[in-house]
Amino acid sequence: MTLPAKVLVANRGEIAVRIMRSLRRLGIASVAVYHTEDAGGLAVREADQAVELFGATPVGAYLDVAAIVAACQATGADAVHPGFGFLSENAGFARALAAAGITFIGPPPAAIESMGDKLESKRLAAAAGVPTLPGSDGAVASAQDAATVAADVGYPVLLKASAGGGGKGMRIAADAGALSEAFERASSEALASFGDGRVFVERYIERPRHIEVQVLADGHGTVVHLGERECSIQRRYQKVIEESPSPFVDAETRRRMGETAVALARAVGYVSAGTVELIVDEQGDFFFLEMNTRLQVEHPVTELVTGIDIVAEQVRIAGGEELGYGQGEITLSGHAIECRVYAEDADAGFIPATGRLALVRFPSGEGIRIDHGVVEGQEVSASFDPMLAKLAAWAPTRPEAIARARGALRRTVLLGTITNTAFLERVLAQPAFQAGDTHTGFVDEHADALASPPVGDDDEAEHVLLAAAALASRRFDQRLAVPDPLAAIGDWRT
Repeated sequence: MTLPAKVLVANRGEIAVRIMRSLRRLGIASVAVYHTEDAGGLAVREADQAVELFGATPVGAYLDVAAIVAACQATGADAVHPGFGFLSENAGFARALAAAGITFIGPPPAAIESMGDKLESKRLAAAAGVPTLPGSDGAVASAQDAATVAADVGYPVLLKASAGGGGKGMRIAADAGALSEAFERASSEALASFGDGRVFVERYIERPRHIEVQVLADGHGTVVHLGERECSIQRRYQKVIEESPSPFVDAETRRRMGETAVALARAVGYVSAGTVELIVDEQGDFFFLEMNTRLQVEHPVTELVTGIDIVAEQVRIAGGEELGYGQGEITLSGHAIECRVYAEDADAGFIPATGRLALVRFPSGEGIRIDHGVVEGQEVSASFDPMLAKLAAWAPTRPEAIARARGALRRTVLLGTITNTAFLERVLAQPAFQAGDTHTGFVDEHADALASPPVGDDDEAEHVLLAAAALASRRFDQRLAVPDPLAAIGDWRT
């Protein structure tokens, strides 16, 4: 059993940088791949080697399986870490690597396929003893069939794309009158987004919490869980703040959630890191949502409370090593909160923002972790997901972790584009969040309180002063092509 000697990271931005730093600690060389838009990014600078990818679109470059296999062969990389997104849950990619004699740092292709189809994954979860929501046994062929199921399980119901993800192909029907339109919209969006228009029906849980369980499984029969993360703070069905442990979960519920997640991983022959996502109602009953067969964006909070480097464990497992510890040896210490820093305008429906980063300043200090892949002078384009960084804070208690995260957000400076840092700080400041009263509709429920204060508010003034101080202390490199740095303040709203 041997660790890979050189790993190609088939991704970009902050996750590519984060993976490379674990590889360096393991003494493993790294290879970056990049599209020309990312040529000046931190990931290219961090890697031992870098290979340019070409494609019809920037995203297409990172989805080119043949080009990535060729990059491995050209650089001598004997393994690939896919990060998240792009090809991370593509069974065909894993098989193409295997055919070329290259190790895929992730689960077996069969596990990716079985968990990638929501209908099949739900069936397997039920067979493994994981609670599932009442609903259709499979896809429904028509709005009339959906209405029959809905009448049986009771309204409201959720229509979901079988091949879906990221909130696409999902519609809520509050009553029978809304069902036909919800079915048509969910089905057409699913077809447009995934090339698969199948939808199924589930009972809709009102004010649900989104809680997930991290699992690790080696190739020698050991499967463990690393506790839970709460990911209920979302906009457009996408997470923006996560924490571990959940303020809602007690020790007994944690044990039951963990055992069901481990049972599902065993049932599908899972190997590597994976996440079982659950929907939790106000009574504390939990139900299977999906299993993500990859590294999650929010994995840092689990690392902070367990002390386990999940990326390093993925690499070790892919190299054939045993985990070397059991469930009883895993402990959770303190509390961690992660905030996703996006280039987006929270007051305009969270639409992505663009611009050139003229000034980048991230905080440091006790309990603060920043995962990012941006550099000054970098263009934030509309080609990719707008996440710029992840800011995580750890402390012995949840109130202390919240306070640290709020302070770190206030000290984050990304000048040249609109970001959501002020919005994130306002979420953390909400009494309901501080009390742990969270659910997936939290952002909509507290929309008025989370809106930007009027210009001239003390908080806004503090951020403007922070920007001015940062500008005054920075000598701008003329190569950044920012003729008038002060002009960038006009678009800066964090």
